[in-house]
Amino acid sequence: MQFIDTHTHLSDRAFFGEEDSVIHRALRAGVEIMLQPDVDSTERDAMLALCRQYPGILKPMLGLYPGSVKEDWRDEMNLMMQHLDVKPVAIGEIGLDYHYGAEFAAEQKEAFRTQLELAARLGLPVNIHLREATDDFFQILDDCKHLGLVGNLHAFSGSYETFCRLGKYGDWYVGIGGVVTFKKASLAEAVKKIPLDRIVLETDSPYLTPVPYRGKRNDSSYLPVIAEKIASLQGVDIERVAEQTTLNAKTLFNL
Repeated sequence: MQFIDTHTHLSDRAFFGEEDSVIHRALRAGVEIMLQPDVDSTERDAMLALCRQYPGILKPMLGLYPGSVKEDWRDEMNLMMQHLDVKPVAIGEIGLDYHYGAEFAAEQKEAFRTQLELAARLGLPVNIHLREATDDFFQILDDCKHLGLVGNLHAFSGSYETFCRLGKYGDWYVGIGGVVTFKKASLAEAVKKIPLDRIVLETDSPYLTPVPYRGKRNDSSYLPVIAEKIASLQGVDIERVAEQTTLNAKTLFNL
């Protein structure tokens, strides 16, 4: 079986000095490609250096994470734009996050719109981070319908109704990770109904480690655990989940 991790932060400080061993452990687990989301200028150089070190295995995105959006977000965007020659597989991770407050909500929305427009101009999918800002997110999608965007909601933890609402905007997928294995997570009920051809796998490592490894640092080698849970919820075998989600990822990100 082969898998694709559509969202893992190997340049995070949690992996410092262990990147090689983590990557090789993932490869042994059948994870053939690991997509690297962009955060901001503080991590970008390290992320791109890893992608250069492992061409064909690690593939970069470019974007400005909503939690990094402050008054100087345009300066951050300009720094990001200098790296378009790396041929990113997506604009991400971008989006809205009001979990820690809405002080920069206006700036987040403007940065989000700007990056959606950039993705449309470049013909790239978008990788979306959304947290406690659902209404504003869908309002912006409404405003941007004319762009013909495709993409995925990463670390999806919403309801089946939210998934259906997202589907009204075209060719969209949801990234399912470790949360689906959590005992009290309502996501499992949604995943029973979400069509397998709309799901991509992710770890969001080093975060959101799946059960039974919760409490440990997450990494891409745990992706089969997530696939196994999805298989159980949908009543199919894990080989089917691996095959379809890999096809979905290759289609969405043009891999």
